[in-house]
Formats: sequence, structure tokens, C-alpha cells
Amino acid sequence: MPDRNPAATSPTKWDLLKALTEAADDFDLSHRTLNVLRALMTFLPGNEIPQDPCAATVFPANRTLSARLNGMPESTLRRHLSRLVALGIVNRHDSPNRKRYARKMGQGIALAFGFDLSPLAEHATHVLAAARHAAARRQRLQLLRDTVARLRQDLLEHAGDRAPQPLLDEVRLVLRRKPDEAILTQLQDALTTELQQHKPMDTPKAPPFASIQLGAPDSQNERHIQDSDKLDSDSERPMPQPLTNPSPEVSTNIGHKAERSKDPTLPEVLNACSELRSFFPNPIQSWPALLETVDCLVPMLNIDRPVMQDAMRKMGARQAALAVICILERSASIHRPGAYLRRLSQKADAGKFSVLPMLNALLRREPSENCQLAT
Repeated sequence: MPDRNPAATSPTKWDLLKALTEAADDFDLSHRTLNVLRALMTFLPGNEIPQDPCAATVFPANRTLSARLNGMPESTLRRHLSRLVALGIVNRHDSPNRKRYARKMGQGIALAFGFDLSPLAEHATHVLAAARHAAARRQRLQLLRDTVARLRQDLLEHAGDRAPQPLLDEVRLVLRRKPDEAILTQLQDALTTELQQHKPMDTPKAPPFASIQLGAPDSQNERHIQDSDKLDSDSERPMPQPLTNPSPEVSTNIGHKAERSKDPTLPEVLNACSELRSFFPNPIQSWPALLETVDCLVPMLNIDRPVMQDAMRKMGARQAALAVICILERSASIHRPGAYLRRLSQKADAGKFSVLPMLNALLRREPSENCQLAT
């Protein structure tokens, strides 16, 4: 059997530094201590940390280290070096005169006095596992925080003045801090119990995106656009008034299939959204890629994650993503995107929202700016 090359799969020194940063709380490491460790690593040639202590020892003077750390005071530097040694991340080998240096023999180092980084290589498996656990814990914690925030918002919407104010205040204060999982789990259970007492029967949901037709009559589009604008006067400038006396049959039959109607395609959506193309010029080839792009767009529009998650729950992931894209296209007139999306979610929860009129409005604006629609 051929010999395996351990260096081919072993983590680099930068991988280990990244893992320590991920699990900094577990190892009780501060960012400044990690910066000192990073500076020590820069004196080690190559990307691998040898397990031989002599080969893994670096011996910069404190003055040299301080200069590489942008002038960190030597007293502060000594404190962080002592912390690395106390945690066992670095071993310190002092010479009799406490100078740091190495003695070479041939092509290798036979004796070295300084800071030995080999413990990182010896405990690489433990460090990487701690980083994975820390990342998973943060994901759970963030999911819990978002869930608690959404439950609080749902309770406010369904209970109104009957909502228990002490519980709402406690949740608000806890979400401002960095609570642990136990506290968030208790609040989640309390909010769920209260919400079950106040939440009404499930209301009809909006029809799925695939059943909405792109080529609906113009009167229908104007009716739906004006409905959204009128409800969101606190988030948007005044818009033109709707057409007079629209036909009830046209305005309510959203899912009716007209002769010239067709389902919206991804090229049609992208061609209608010039602002999206300016923010993300790389081609978007699929619906999942579009959803990932919108996930990056949400914080750029100052839309809170709980608000977006609530929209996805009430509209469906695709309709919520398209609503965010339409908000981006009309960002010049929508001053509070988060409040606007929250209001659309409320309409969707009551079965009164369709993203199609917003898309049609984008398709009709200044056709010269849009590319030829894909057939």
C-alpha cells in the first residue's frame, strides 16, 4: 500500500487559527489574544505547523512582535503571551539568559528557544471539533432568537391590548442581550402558550405562486398595486388613485387563466428588475440561486430577519423573495422596507396579497431599459 501523506489532509495553521476564533468563548480567548497568536504564526515558515517542537518554535523579540501588532504595548503583549501559555496553546522555552534564538545543525534547527506552536498541531482534532460545535450552537441560538422574536410579533398582532405586557417586556429586554439557550427556550414555550390562547382559526392563505398568471388584465394589476400602496401609507409616498369602479369579476379572480396569460419565468423576473442586476451583476441561473441572492439582499434593505421569515411563512419562500425584489426596485419611494414587507405579510395571511401586480408594474415601466424577454 502507498504511504499516506498526513500533510495532505492536515489543517493549516490558518485553519486552526480560524477554528480557535470560532470557539473563542469555549477556550476563553479574547480577540487580542488571538491577534497575538496570529502574529506568532506569521514567523513560522510554511502553512503547516510541525509536530516537532524545534521546527515549530518561533523566536521573535518582543519589540518585533509589538511592531507586527501595530505597536501593541509590551506590557499588554506579555499578558496575552502568558495567556496563550497558560491555556496550553503555546509552549514557552526560555534560554538561560531569557533570549529567544535557535541553533541550526545542517539544514534543520537543533535547538530553539522561544514560543513552541506544536501543541496546536497535536490537538488539531479537538480544536476543529470545538469549532464545529460552537458554529452549530450559534446557529441554534440564532434560530431560537428569530423564533422568539417572531412569536412576540405574532402575539402582538393577534392579542393586541390583551397581550401580557410583562412577558412582552421581558422578551424585548432579553433579545437586546446575548441570552443562553435555556432562557430563550423558556420564552419560546411561554409565548407559544399565550399565542395558542389568542390566535384565531387559520385564515386562507394566498394561492401558490405557480397558479398566478403574469398576463392578467391591466385593471386587475392597478387594483392590487393600489391596495398595497393604500395600506402602506406609513412606509411609502402617496401613489396615484386606482381606476374608477374596477370590475369585481376581474379584481377578485386572481387565479383565473386568461387566454394570453402564462406563468412568470425566471428570465422575465430578472429582466423586469434592473436594480437587482445592478446590485448582483453575475447571472442568476435558477430559482434557488435567486433565493440565495435575496437572502443577501434582505440585510442590505434593513429588513429584519424575523420579518423576512414571517413573510416566507405566510407567502411562501418564492413569493416573499419576489416581494423583496420588487421593494428593491421601488426603494426610491418605499422609505421603510421592513414595515412595507410586514404589511404585505399581513395581507398574505388574510389571503389578500399577490406579488404578480407588482411584477407587472415593473414590466410596464420604461420598456427601453429592460432586456428582451426570454421566450
